[in-house]
Amino acid sequence: MKPAALRQLAEANARQPWYAPYASLLDAGRQALQSAESVASVLSALAQERRDPGLPAFASSSAPPGEAYEAFVARTASVPTRDNLHDFFNGLVWLRFPCSKRRLNALQAAEIARAGVGPVRGAVRDAITLFDENGALLSAPPELWQALLAREWRRLFVELRPLWREARLVVFGHALLDKLAAPRKELTAHVWRAPAPADDSLDTWLAGQLTARRLAAKAFTPLPVLGVPGWWPGNDEFSFYDDALVFRPAGRREAKTRKPSGTSRS
Repeated sequence: MKPAALRQLAEANARQPWYAPYASLLDAGRQALQSAESVASVLSALAQERRDPGLPAFASSSAPPGEAYEAFVARTASVPTRDNLHDFFNGLVWLRFPCSKRRLNALQAAEIARAGVGPVRGAVRDAITLFDENGALLSAPPELWQALLAREWRRLFVELRPLWREARLVVFGHALLDKLAAPRKELTAHVWRAPAPADDSLDTWLAGQLTARRLAAKAFTPLPVLGVPGWWPGNDEFSFYDDALVFRPAGRREAKTRKPSGTSRS
């Protein structure tokens, strides 16, 4: 019997706006499902079609006990892949943004080599994990950025709504892609300001931006993704944005969680 993740993949709606950068891969993944027996085999089939020597291998295995996941990936150029949607979307981002994923992994491995694995992640590893799991890239007119940074949600999504035709939001974080398979109003991305390069240059641009210093500065800002016009039918009713638990006013502290720095992965 095929893993539940493969059945969920077959049911995923590739036409949702958050999956747009991955739509062709999702369509190809459905074709690969016919002969696949694991998530790793689906990703391997997709990687073979792309013929990119820089892509890692995808294997139904785990990092050895005592070795950090990121260090194992850097050492072996192999991504341990469990049979779940979380790991499927991790692989999908590897296929779509290989330069950026390699860069993030190299930075993680360098931090582990420098500081080892302690009780908590350091600033750089914490930021890398945040962006890798939950990040997004937003290209938008300055007026939208000003409203977003000020958390002026009504201005951002209602008064300036026509400007969103000039904006583009690309979800990078694989955990967020996984969660969006069952959308919830409170799902929030940590967005990085991006230009509007062509699709084939976005990966190269992002990889060039990813430095330890920039990441440690955490120049991300929270964006409730289902508030984006066109991303959710409910936001056509502007009362959608009155929920202060989701669209939090400026100055309100956000609940933060800190993952321990260990050898396990999320």
